Amino acid sequence: MSVLRGPLTDRDTWSAVGKCPIEKTMAVIGTKSAMLILREAYYGTTRFDDFARRVGITKAATSARLTELVNAGLLTRQPYREPGQRARDEYVLTDAGTELMPVVWSMFEWGRRHLGDSRLRLTHLDCGAQASVEIRCTEGHLVPPTELGVELRRKGDSAPT
Repeated sequence: MSVLRGPLTDRDTWSAVGKCPIEKTMAVIGTKSAMLILREAYYGTTRFDDFARRVGITKAATSARLTELVNAGLLTRQPYREPGQRARDEYVLTDAGTELMPVVWSMFEWGRRHLGDSRLRLTHLDCGAQASVEIRCTEGHLVPPTELGVELRRKGDSAPT
């Protein structure tokens, strides 16, 4: 099986350090608390104290993670004010944050299968059927891990979005 294509096949002539999308993504979401905050934001949590309580981290850690996720463009701040209170911010997933959720659900599925509690399931809300996370090519074919490759596109080449 050859996973790497083109100039990437000779691993001794290049390094992915600082260039790999996995590395860059982990720099943004590479903490347990960041992933759990994203999970909670998807579930509808928006308030600072609720994130801290539901994720089980200190207020200082909550503040740091929320700031990092806002700066990365995964969450956005929206001001709100309770009657008689000062203005505060709620935190809501952005489109980029929503697009990251398949990563979170892949971790959910892996953990469900390999680490224990199999009572939890991802389900399709419309019909109730079990849902799964999968990779498909732009032609619609299911791509198993043994058929997934990585290739380098030259700058200026049109790339699928």
